[in-house]
Amino acid sequence: MNAPTPFDFASISERIQSEVQRAIQRSIKGVEYFSTSDPSLGSTPKDVLHSRGTMSLYHYRPMSDEIYRVPVLIVMATTNRGYILDLVPGQSFIEFLLRRGYDVYMLDWSAPRPEEKSLRMEDYVLDFIPDCIRRVQADSGEQDVSVVGYCFGGVLSLLYGSIHKDGPMKNLICFTTPIDFREMKLFSNFSDRRYFDVDRLIDSTGNMPPELILQSFDMLRPAARVVSQIQLWENIWNDEFVKSYRMFDRWATDTLPLAGEYFRAITKDLMWDNKLFNDTMSVGGRAARLDDITVPILHAVAEHDHIVPYEAAKHLIAKVGSADKEEVILKGGHVSLVAGANAVKRLWPKLDSWLGKRST
Repeated sequence: MNAPTPFDFASISERIQSEVQRAIQRSIKGVEYFSTSDPSLGSTPKDVLHSRGTMSLYHYRPMSDEIYRVPVLIVMATTNRGYILDLVPGQSFIEFLLRRGYDVYMLDWSAPRPEEKSLRMEDYVLDFIPDCIRRVQADSGEQDVSVVGYCFGGVLSLLYGSIHKDGPMKNLICFTTPIDFREMKLFSNFSDRRYFDVDRLIDSTGNMPPELILQSFDMLRPAARVVSQIQLWENIWNDEFVKSYRMFDRWATDTLPLAGEYFRAITKDLMWDNKLFNDTMSVGGRAARLDDITVPILHAVAEHDHIVPYEAAKHLIAKVGSADKEEVILKGGHVSLVAGANAVKRLWPKLDSWLGKRST
């Protein structure tokens, strides 16, 4: 019979001291967390080229001596602020594009005012985007424009491209863009026409309140916020973890309201009737069929996207009429696909490789 292994009292003492020091450091860092302001985001130098109502068009200042001929217009989702693509130096998609030699513009959104509740889908697709395209053309001196759409910004870009099929969009890149809205399971249940009276909601509130939008996102992962706060406390001593947490948490809770008539159209045309997928979508009386899009297109989707599941996004490449088209599936979630350490290594180089050869 083997003799019992003696306790290593020195090791136990070291572990206790280590945990005590970690607890002290957590407490100190916790005080720092609550006493310091949020990090400054979206700081890449830019100029406001045009601003009108809920729409702002930015032009980022070049960071490369040689610039690709074709400018890039990024169209953000209407629920989210564009600084997710411009977090901090070294973790900014915008900065990456600029350093790689692209001429970058962004169509970003602010909260619609109460008097803007009457904004419709056609205001976004047939007015805001074309207006920005024209201004990008005038400012850059180029007729061709590449468009990058993130999430619902991708939907708006697809609607624009299908209606303006003869140009001037030269290339289209979509990130995590839903096509089959039946597969947006929780959102479909949330907006089920049997229970969700969208007319009464919008007639009562004017604009879709951001709190309802944020709650619908939280319902996708009910325990996610609690889990993330636990992870924050466990890693509060880690400055890099805390920095990343604060950036993404600030953006995730900075949700925009949606103009009332615009949200009404999203609910009825896309969530209820699935018109984009069924090839029956029209905007302002103009047919918007995906097979009318023939420009080169890249669609990047995330393996673990809980907001736009792959089942909701996978039909895009099959339905567009382009000969030059590609889908790329990358590890990550809805946000980590485009921002953060994974995006730096995966999506950004892939996009640069694809877009560079199509921007001359």
